[in-house]
Amino acid sequence: MSAGRGERLADWFDGRLGTHTLGRKYLRKVFPDHWSFLLGEICLYSFVVLVLTGVYLTLFFHPSMNEVTYQGSYTPLNGVRMSEAYASTLDISFDVRGGLLIRQLHHWAALVFVAGMLTHMMRHFFTGSFRKPREVNWLFGWLLLFLGLFEGLFGYSLPDDLLSGTGLRFVHGALLSVPIVGTYLAMFLFGGEFPGHDIVARFYSLHVLLIPGIMAALIVAHLLLVVYHKHTQFAGPGRTERNVVGAPFMPVYLAKAGGFFFLVFGVLALMAAVATINPVWSYGPYRADQVSTGAQPDWYLGFAEGLVRIMPGWEITLWGHTLVLGVFIPIVVFPLLLLFIGVYPFLEARFTGDRHEHHLLDRPRNRPVRTAIGAAWISLYLVLLAGGGNDIVATRFHLSINTVTWAVRIAMFVVPAVVFVVTRRICLGLQLRDRELVLHGRETGVIKRLPHGEYVEVHEPLDQARLHTLTAHERPGELVVRSGRDRTPGRSG
Repeated sequence: MSAGRGERLADWFDGRLGTHTLGRKYLRKVFPDHWSFLLGEICLYSFVVLVLTGVYLTLFFHPSMNEVTYQGSYTPLNGVRMSEAYASTLDISFDVRGGLLIRQLHHWAALVFVAGMLTHMMRHFFTGSFRKPREVNWLFGWLLLFLGLFEGLFGYSLPDDLLSGTGLRFVHGALLSVPIVGTYLAMFLFGGEFPGHDIVARFYSLHVLLIPGIMAALIVAHLLLVVYHKHTQFAGPGRTERNVVGAPFMPVYLAKAGGFFFLVFGVLALMAAVATINPVWSYGPYRADQVSTGAQPDWYLGFAEGLVRIMPGWEITLWGHTLVLGVFIPIVVFPLLLLFIGVYPFLEARFTGDRHEHHLLDRPRNRPVRTAIGAAWISLYLVLLAGGGNDIVATRFHLSINTVTWAVRIAMFVVPAVVFVVTRRICLGLQLRDRELVLHGRETGVIKRLPHGEYVEVHEPLDQARLHTLTAHERPGELVVRSGRDRTPGRSG
């Protein structure tokens, strides 16, 4: 019997690309089944939605600062002088079929993309999946988060409305605060005095070409390393450092992933359809002599805004040059906060001396110091985010803005320290609770009277699967009694 056309085509490709061998090896790759692994997929699918909607928007957007007189469907702005960038954004919103929906879908997908990356990285952080041999992949994820912050900044600056223009004024001031080279950096970026005539075109090139290209390459590298190193998994029966327990990629995981993609796409489309975001027509075109009230950046850059707002307006003069420390110090602290996340795997390996490969994930309670550090970092981020909206907080709660600012300044140092101590103590308490469960079993609520009259509660022993999950980890140093020169952590269970 002669081979069919499909079989001959498959043989042709296999003879030249080795598709059969690759498919047999990788299409049966096992993926662990745990809800937290969906966080990475949310990031990936949001990025796909961003690319699709971004391509559509480029067909109608004009990245030009040339002035035109608006004559369009939005009557309140008819006859107003504005840039072509802002006019084309209005046209997309009111004159292009489906344009407003695609604009809002693009913006919501960007917010979910960054939120997904941050949550995804925190999941990896608290479970320790960044340890050897995955440090490089952690750096790839961190670079994606870092680039995503600036990609968002460039994106919402493109419409040249009053809100984004106020944000660009902040960027311009931050660049000017850099000693020695600040004026040159501002001139090169803006093409002259603020606001210049080139900034939208330059941001457009960065937003649609350079940064997305780098991010796409990082995503591909990230996924390839995931396949190469195999997936991490939580401890459980049958799960070791040398295997992966779960469902195969083909057909089980592929079907789930396809369905989840449409679920993410549908939720984003629903958000775009019912929730207005970035209504540029309400702000009006940017003018250098005006500032929009209640100007707030997107949430992921709110903590950078908070750093500047709570910083005292310090200035010093050295050798005839004025250093604006009130802006320069925050723009130095901003990347340092993110850099700490990026280098943490190497810091932990350095201070703990852990050079072994790890493929089983930690329960956060079993790593109290790491969990406390992560919780303290998140608390600091939230405090600074509140500082970025100090004017909104003050007006909504009828407080003095100075009171709010000073509260955030104090909380910036006090809250992370308190959160660190409390989180660590909670983790240690949960460890003791697990120890009691292992030793005495689960409380049943049944009260039994002993022969001598004492009442006790009957405990039910845990099953072997539960016992394995609770004991399959290294003992934390806080609960290990060490004597002499013994500094090697033992194993529980």
